[in-house]
Amino acid sequence: MRIVHFGHSCVLVDTGTARLLFDPGAWSTGFEGVTGLDAVLVTHLHPDHLDVDRLPDLLAANPGAAFYSAEERHGATPARPGDVLDVAGARVHVVDAPHGQIHRAVEVPVNVGYLVDHGAFYHPGDSLTVPEQRVDVLGLPTAAPWMKLSETADFLAAVHPRVAVPIHEAVLARTDLYYRLLAATAPEGVELRVLPRGESAEL
Repeated sequence: MRIVHFGHSCVLVDTGTARLLFDPGAWSTGFEGVTGLDAVLVTHLHPDHLDVDRLPDLLAANPGAAFYSAEERHGATPARPGDVLDVAGARVHVVDAPHGQIHRAVEVPVNVGYLVDHGAFYHPGDSLTVPEQRVDVLGLPTAAPWMKLSETADFLAAVHPRVAVPIHEAVLARTDLYYRLLAATAPEGVELRVLPRGESAEL
């Protein structure tokens, strides 16, 4: 198995018989030029996991690729927990992997995990759901507003793969995501003001 990480949650897995692209999202780069895909698999519909603006060109460049998603939108074939997808000789089990809670006031989309060839590779999307099968290579969510680093460490220990590949890491450079969440969930009368570094501000 060969793997290419295009940043954040976008991963290309070549099983030897199938080329599978997971979560081509807005914070990932380089996947636009990938051809010869057998399937594009999306864990959920947050923009960092599916860039709907680049999706049409990606699918046009890969006319033979199936397109699966946790929800039946953007032309996707729905991937439901318990489904087993047969893709060019690879078997992909769809795992019931609910999206981690961001905040009680924030609705989250349907999320599924994908387990390739009985555990050869596991992509959990925005979830820390431990699959029943043994995992050889794990796409390991590293940073998100829906988890603590200690939870990631516990997830890694529970899955206990041979190799863990950090994914979902681009958020570490995007403080605006955290600021937006804090501003949206702040109590009435509380202002969140981000101060420019090194500059004085009257508060």
